[in-house]
Amino acid sequence: MAKTSNLENHDQEKVAVVMVPLPAQGHLNQLLHLSRLISAYHLPLHYVGTTTHTRQAKIRVQGWDPHSISIIHFHEFSTPSYEIPPPNPQSSTKFPSQLMPSFHATCHLRDPITSLLRELARCNKRVIVIYDSLIAWLLRDAPSIANVECYSFRSISALNIHSLALDFAGKSIDANLPSIQGCFTQEFLEFSRVQTEFRELVNSGDLYNSCYEIEGLYLDLLAKEKPVSHKQWAVGPLNPVILYDKKDSNKRHKCLEWLDKQEPNSVIFVSFGTTTSLSDKEIKELAMGLEQSKQRFIWVLRDADKGDIFTGDIRKVELPKGYEERVKGRGLIVRDWAPQLEILGHLSTGGFMSHCGWNSCMESISMGVPIIAWPMHSDQPRNAFLVTDVLKIGIVLKDWALRDELVTSVIVKECVKRLMDSVEGDKMRQRAIELSKSVVDGGGSGKEMDSFIAHITR
Repeated sequence: MAKTSNLENHDQEKVAVVMVPLPAQGHLNQLLHLSRLISAYHLPLHYVGTTTHTRQAKIRVQGWDPHSISIIHFHEFSTPSYEIPPPNPQSSTKFPSQLMPSFHATCHLRDPITSLLRELARCNKRVIVIYDSLIAWLLRDAPSIANVECYSFRSISALNIHSLALDFAGKSIDANLPSIQGCFTQEFLEFSRVQTEFRELVNSGDLYNSCYEIEGLYLDLLAKEKPVSHKQWAVGPLNPVILYDKKDSNKRHKCLEWLDKQEPNSVIFVSFGTTTSLSDKEIKELAMGLEQSKQRFIWVLRDADKGDIFTGDIRKVELPKGYEERVKGRGLIVRDWAPQLEILGHLSTGGFMSHCGWNSCMESISMGVPIIAWPMHSDQPRNAFLVTDVLKIGIVLKDWALRDELVTSVIVKECVKRLMDSVEGDKMRQRAIELSKSVVDGGGSGKEMDSFIAHITR
């Protein structure tokens, strides 16, 4: 038998990590942040996906030095062409159905990902796959590769995961918890059911973008429901909690320069993420409410992402005549991609009107910014409940029980003034800052991340 070289022996001692994200911004982003944290432990990190969505993830990096992305190995695969419908802002449901074709198209990544895993398994002691829980069907071949282990990444809150399991079992966690009625389409629920079946076949443990300082109760409840052999780690917040300082001012977004000129905690940031498009009526009411509040604001006014953000026309949203001129100096309208994490981390930002996507909640909490909650779909109503009723660092703007009613300018104005110009708002801001400090000290790549790394390199 031929002797094995020292290099090959060394290779056999390595542990490689493979990230498999769902092709939607909030999911791509979280796993890219997690890639950065794990690669800091000097483990080879492989991030896989379609060419389009990997490009999307790269260009929207924020909070850390984009040059450090070079330590991550990106594997870009193609899929057959598929329909890329535009978002429908006039739809009665806000659920982002325009993304479903890209979710279904991921089935074509099964074979190339399996080939990559086999290749890595030949030259590493162990291959660790961290996959989005909504894309488990791509890993169905993984159990046939002896030294591959798969860990599910849960991109939503522990509260949501625990309460949804009780919902489907016909039980309840809290009578005040918002209903899941109107949160999901049947198409998505079926897609999710299929992923759950595959997850149960391949899973060795769970990772959460959360921490015990935020969701200790619900993380403990999830742990109690699982066998002792099934491990879980709460490794959030995944986003940087100390932001990268761009030395070159030409690379800073214009809105950050505008924020530099404002007083501390004087600006409310208004943004509804990448999966929601407001109707013309909603935009008009929101515009009037912000104007009438007399508060300073940055409003990211853009449509939801399509399955491919680089193709097709972008809807031009019309504001009331003369609006931008009337709010000039006090309000800034941003119609392109905005660096949300950097805006939330700016000293002038004192509040966040948000859809309460989990990514946005974690970013806002880690930056110590309280939230005005306007949930739209999916996990957002229950995230809003966590922020407002449990953590008490937010105000309800949209009651989920009244989700079919139009949010009026009066409601917008009152909520903005409550948060930005009242003793109640000041106390809420202080609670948010205190929670942020506890999260920064105890979360992120602390003991839970160390524990996970120790487990996969055992």
